[in-house]
Amino acid sequence: MTRRPLALALALIALPLGARAEDLLQTYELARSSDPQFAAAEASRLATREGAVQSRAAFLPQVGGSIGANYSDTTSKLNNGFKVSDGSGSRSYGLSVDQSLLDFGDINRHRSQLALAEAADFQLEAAGDSLITRTSAAYFNVLIAIETLAAAEAQETALKKQFDFADKRLEVGLAPITDVHEARAQYDRARANTIVTRNALEDAYRALEEITGTDVRALKALPQDFQPQLPSSLDVNGWVQAALDNNPALKAKSLEVRSAESSVSAARAGHLPSIGLRATYGNGRPFGEPELPANAEYSDTSTIGLTVTVPIFAGGATQSRVRQAIAQRDAAADQLEQQRRALVRNTRNAYETLVAGISEVEARKAAVFSARSAYEASQVGLEVGTRTVLDVLNNQQTLFNAEREYALSRYNFLQNRLQLEQAAGTLDVDDLSDVNRLLSVDAQAKSTP
Repeated sequence: MTRRPLALALALIALPLGARAEDLLQTYELARSSDPQFAAAEASRLATREGAVQSRAAFLPQVGGSIGANYSDTTSKLNNGFKVSDGSGSRSYGLSVDQSLLDFGDINRHRSQLALAEAADFQLEAAGDSLITRTSAAYFNVLIAIETLAAAEAQETALKKQFDFADKRLEVGLAPITDVHEARAQYDRARANTIVTRNALEDAYRALEEITGTDVRALKALPQDFQPQLPSSLDVNGWVQAALDNNPALKAKSLEVRSAESSVSAARAGHLPSIGLRATYGNGRPFGEPELPANAEYSDTSTIGLTVTVPIFAGGATQSRVRQAIAQRDAAADQLEQQRRALVRNTRNAYETLVAGISEVEARKAAVFSARSAYEASQVGLEVGTRTVLDVLNNQQTLFNAEREYALSRYNFLQNRLQLEQAAGTLDVDDLSDVNRLLSVDAQAKSTP
């Protein structure tokens, strides 16, 4: 069920042994081969599928063998005081074959396990989709942290200049001491913020390494002229319907309900008779005497027959198992309905967030331009005496916040795009490749974390 399109195979070939990832697609390939959460999902699928193999064994012949030996020694005391010992032994072996002919419990238990095995396939597919979005989220968090650190360092540098400028104006009597204190406070705050931001970037790298198992540093980022677009022409109702039809997690939950229904039938089969075929062969030989008498007993026994087992009374256990299975089926059905409703809600929200994200990116971009213009104008105004140091500091903080929010909105748009595809059940590595092609700029922090 896990999709492995050509793009993924080509990416694997293009990634040399031991090489570090350089873009989102190669980072995902590292994650796919190293992420323990996805590996656990693969192992869980294999374990679940073995349940169908085990339940199928009930329809196949059950062959058993036995071998045994015993020896007995009897000592008798006669009236004349003598003792007489008599020893004898025997050895035997046997073979039995049991074949179930009709057992409604076994039939329905096998149906239940087949449904769970199919559900496990969809659960693994859902885990694969989740791996894509988890990898992209960790990757984008690093890019956001890189741009945030760059903005923080630029702000620190600018505030240091403002502090030096205010200090010089104080020396010549053109500025009050309060301007110097305010500039120094803002500069010290920027220094502390740079330290915190640098630590946040290092943690973002570690979060990405947790998924990939590799310290990924050479990343690609979005260019400044990035123009967000919707992935397809579907409207919100089209995306919701696609999610209801294709979402693998929802399909897995539906199959779990089917499995629970078969379990109810298996429990009710405890009231029904079962038919089986049994064949046995046994061989017995005496031993223990140097010479066996001519009338020693030998036995060779062969039997074959049908067995009809009719349950009559089991102390109420059968009825209890039926009630338990019904309750478990109802719980699974309620969980399916809850997941369906949550999927509809999340798909609608993902689509609406994506649509709003286009306008948000444009608005954030305009906000950066306006904030930078205001900051530059306030610097000029400070030099000619129409603005105060506090005005410049406030505009500098506004510019920093605008740049951070702009970076966040751009990468959130890409992440929301992948999450919408994930909800619709159409996410695969081709979608990741489309996003990866948008990342064409080397992303490097101005300071080494």
